[in-house]
Amino acid sequence: MSAFRIERDLLGEREVPVDAYYGVHTLRACENFQISGTPVSVFPELVVALAAVKQAAAEANTDLGLLATKKCDVISAACKEVRQGALHEQFVVDVIQGGAGTSTNMNANEVICNRALELMGHERGQYMHLHPNEDVNMAQSTNDVYPTALRIATLFFMDGLLAAMRHLREAFDAKAAEFSPMLKIGRTQMQDAVPMTLGQEFSTYAVMLEEDIIRLDEAKRLISEINLGATAIGTGITAHPDYASKAVASLNRITGLSLHTAPNLIEATQDCGGFVQLSGILKRIAVKLSKTCNDLRLLSSGPRAGLGEINLPPMQAGSSIMPGKVNPVIPEVVNQIAFEVIGNDLTITMAAEAGQLQLNAFEPIIANALFRSFKHLTNGCTTLADRCVRGITANPDRLKENLDRSISLVTALNPFIGYEAATAVAAEAYANGTNVRDVILRRQLMTESELDDALCHEVLTQPRVYELVNRARPSQPHIGEDIS
Repeated sequence: MSAFRIERDLLGEREVPVDAYYGVHTLRACENFQISGTPVSVFPELVVALAAVKQAAAEANTDLGLLATKKCDVISAACKEVRQGALHEQFVVDVIQGGAGTSTNMNANEVICNRALELMGHERGQYMHLHPNEDVNMAQSTNDVYPTALRIATLFFMDGLLAAMRHLREAFDAKAAEFSPMLKIGRTQMQDAVPMTLGQEFSTYAVMLEEDIIRLDEAKRLISEINLGATAIGTGITAHPDYASKAVASLNRITGLSLHTAPNLIEATQDCGGFVQLSGILKRIAVKLSKTCNDLRLLSSGPRAGLGEINLPPMQAGSSIMPGKVNPVIPEVVNQIAFEVIGNDLTITMAAEAGQLQLNAFEPIIANALFRSFKHLTNGCTTLADRCVRGITANPDRLKENLDRSISLVTALNPFIGYEAATAVAAEAYANGTNVRDVILRRQLMTESELDDALCHEVLTQPRVYELVNRARPSQPHIGEDIS
């Protein structure tokens, strides 16, 4: 029995593996695009989206009397199997390809057609009974199928990333509550600033995530605009006038999404601005996540010769030569994800800019870059939450030591002793290696009870209404003046 079947296209005959669900068009694409070694199936969201588009198209064409019900039934059945995870290994074309995604569309047409042929009781490749282009691809072009599938897959990815970001935000919220009683010194420009709580520090990371959750959720509306029904360039050639509205209605029922047809299909077929905007949001998320991870690495640095204010959970040995060393590997991997996402944003920007006239031929690289950003950010947020943030502990003694030794604590006393006197106190404390409290008491600028009140937790970490100080203070020496 032959291991091949013969299929034909405009370039001639080719032998296709007899057990393959793909056909001659996919075979040629695999030969032409040996680029990344990564097949389309690496993104199951895209495969599922393609099957949803094909099913919706078949239902719309049957409703319009253009496709036989029998053919629609088997096409829909095959699409449902693919949407449930079957035959994904048959989506074999490289994710990076020329042709504006035509090879991916052909791959989907052939796999769905050959599975539908089996359901009809025929052998794969017997296209006289059901044809991948005439039937499965009826009233469609790669130029509306592929962008529509990209948007559907993107919406699937968005839901996954939003869930992961909320998971990470909750982890930071929990730590903010746990650390709320712990005073510490804040820092600006890597120098001591004014006091805050460790809880306040961790709450900012949760707030930053919430801001980006809102931005990402807002972007759904733009990505939900599709060009299905545009066919080749947006004019709708070969499609019934009612096809677009019927197809999007079926697609919404199949996917559970709220997709809508673009008001101008010619514009929608050539414009990739929505992907550029969305990628910008992903870059924003990546930048802020990376900043957060930088902070976690700094705050846990040492552990004895650095800041050492928090402990990251130890995950693995950190060195092949230095025994006992443990590195902040989880924040480091998230940093690297951020670098990739920022690079992917440039790729998407350049690919969108490179579109010409009525089509952008570079959506495959947009898809590859965008989906990798989504996938890695999603995994990064989950990993950061579960393998780092939830296990962070504080070092209260180190927090207190750093706070007590900080000269910038004198800032809180400005309303009581004035800027000039506070500056002199800071200079003396720094020169003598002592602390602010001792200098204030030695100079008799405040009583011990006044200091306790001025340096209490509530005063140091939030705004306060200060009373005008009228009682006389000892004359204030200039900076550097010896008052002994």
